[in-house]
Amino acid sequence: MDSITESQSEKDNARPCPPGVILAGGLASRMGGGDKGLLLLGGRRLVDHVIERLAPQVGALAINANGDPARLADLGLPVIGDSLPDRPGPLAGVLASMEWAAAMGAGSVITVAADTPFLPGDLVARLEAAAAGSPSGLALAASPDASGKVRRHPTCGLWPVSLRTALRRDVQQGERRAGRWADAHGAALALFDSARGDPFFNINTPDDLARAEAMAGAAQPRRIR
Repeated sequence: MDSITESQSEKDNARPCPPGVILAGGLASRMGGGDKGLLLLGGRRLVDHVIERLAPQVGALAINANGDPARLADLGLPVIGDSLPDRPGPLAGVLASMEWAAAMGAGSVITVAADTPFLPGDLVARLEAAAAGSPSGLALAASPDASGKVRRHPTCGLWPVSLRTALRRDVQQGERRAGRWADAHGAALALFDSARGDPFFNINTPDDLARAEAMAGAAQPRRIR
């Protein structure tokens, strides 16, 4: 390793990791209700898969969920509920995440959905790199679909906590679309490859869960006999 690379490595290691929040505050209506993150995939809960992938990339981790937090106590994570009433959608979870991170003194927060078990291992680093090119410091993950069209993943992003007052105001005024709100604040995109399967595949229906089981099985290394 030369001195330039070594110096850059030391600088990267010294930079604090942003905190992260797993968004699990939805109603899961297409799955019949309940906590979608507690559904089993490969014998483990969806949220366990998400924690395993995200925890090494963030400085602290919490889960955004509404209702009795005791049901999630075994996760060993802080449980933060929406700070706005009536569950106005994923932006309320993003707002709660911003407020939690701001109280910790963080300048930004990473959010991911509880139903995305295949998150990439370089998610946070690439969101941070993309955010550096945004005037607001906001970045969303994106990946191409089967037709090659780039799709944003608005629940998976890096959000500056300085935008929390604006977000609260806009949600209270009826804004519900996370992607549209992010666009209005100059969000950059971190584009991820999906040639081997979309790393942001999310599970909304029983069919999606069956597909995820197949994807998880295909990803397992084959044993050599």
